[in-house]
Amino acid sequence: MKSFIKTFSIALGSAVLSIFIYDVYFKTNSKVVSKQVPETTLIPTNYTYSSSNIAAELTDFTIAAEKTVHAVVHVKNTSSYDSDLPAFYRYFYGDDVLPDRIGTGSGVIVSPNGYIITNHHVIEDNSEIEITTNDNKTYEATVVGSDPSSDIAVLKINTKEELPYVFFGNSDTTKIGEWVLAVGNPFNLNSTVTAGIISAKARDLNQRDGKNEWYLQTDAAVNQGNSGGALVNTRGELIGINTAITSISGGFVGYSFAVPSNVARKVFEDIIEFGDVQQGLLGVMGQALNSQMAKRFEVNETEGFYITDLEEGLGADLAGLKPNDIIKRVDDISINKFADLSGYLASKRPGEEVDILYNRDGKENKVKVRLEKINRASFFLMELRELTAKQKKEYQTQHGLYISNMNNRWLYQKGIDNGFIILEINDQEVNTLKEVKNLKINDLKSILFLKPSGEKERISLQY
Repeated sequence: MKSFIKTFSIALGSAVLSIFIYDVYFKTNSKVVSKQVPETTLIPTNYTYSSSNIAAELTDFTIAAEKTVHAVVHVKNTSSYDSDLPAFYRYFYGDDVLPDRIGTGSGVIVSPNGYIITNHHVIEDNSEIEITTNDNKTYEATVVGSDPSSDIAVLKINTKEELPYVFFGNSDTTKIGEWVLAVGNPFNLNSTVTAGIISAKARDLNQRDGKNEWYLQTDAAVNQGNSGGALVNTRGELIGINTAITSISGGFVGYSFAVPSNVARKVFEDIIEFGDVQQGLLGVMGQALNSQMAKRFEVNETEGFYITDLEEGLGADLAGLKPNDIIKRVDDISINKFADLSGYLASKRPGEEVDILYNRDGKENKVKVRLEKINRASFFLMELRELTAKQKKEYQTQHGLYISNMNNRWLYQKGIDNGFIILEINDQEVNTLKEVKNLKINDLKSILFLKPSGEKERISLQY
């Protein structure tokens, strides 16, 4: 037994000694040797990260949705078919029992006493408009006014109750990437809320159609029936009226467009106060710059509005702007394309002043320009203006509209040209632009023209 203990003790001591010698001499030396070898295969990676457990932006839309859904209404537009429908309709239904056309859309209550904003195309050609609120109450609405150019219409319902409504936000301060909600009634699905971001601003869907478009573009899902509904920010403020989508199939494919709230609010206030839209005119003519236009005009700038001419006596002319000047900014709005300029001015009234930053011969200058009332309108491919006192005396007439630009080739071939005056439309005297603004081509029967020579000519438009 003693022999075993002695042998075990020697073995244990030898093992401990061996470990100590290896640890002190061999392991330490191996570390030193490894430090002398160049670390050619190791590439250090530098990075930082946030240890925060809070999301970059809170995406709780419940408060904004709650503020909005009760103020968005369903709009039902009932209209009668015209009697000039194809013969088979009259054969099957008879002239007195033609079916009604029914269109649907959305609207936004913007005052507690029942004023509603929607799209012009939602209520166009109506014979009856029915409004259904989120609590399933129905009302008959009247059209206070409508503006086809901005596609905004104002309705009114009468009720003794104080209605929920949405506050206007400032669409100019919205930013690309900002969260938004679209609220409306797609496919008659009342109070539908979808979310997205602002994808672009100042979007013109067709730069050649002559329309003043300045849309907010979003990727919030919008479909048929959403037109006239609300686009709101995360605070529940109205920043746009949903108006259009671009699609091959007719359904939502990822992009939708809204009239900015600053434009919609201005049109709404004009209709309520004046009965018509008051538009401010800068008084410049020209072209938005890009690389092609910059080469044509021999300038280095590829963004901005290049002035080719000015209207004498209007704000830009009086403020000292000249042809070849390049407008770079209006107030706080950068002018990169024509929609930036025309869209922002659509939110302004005659008499207001704007700050113009412009480039002349490579130097930037700033000037205030007073906006004037737009004194022209497009009608039947003609640009019309109201008669001045001088023109009334010259043409010896107290009524009529002056043709300042003839683009109607059919009328031109019949001898009608610039400088002629329209005296009557459908046997009714005309004197103001408002009288022709909402006239439809299909309703035209005849136009009476006055030539510079004093001769009158009536042209029939019924074929």
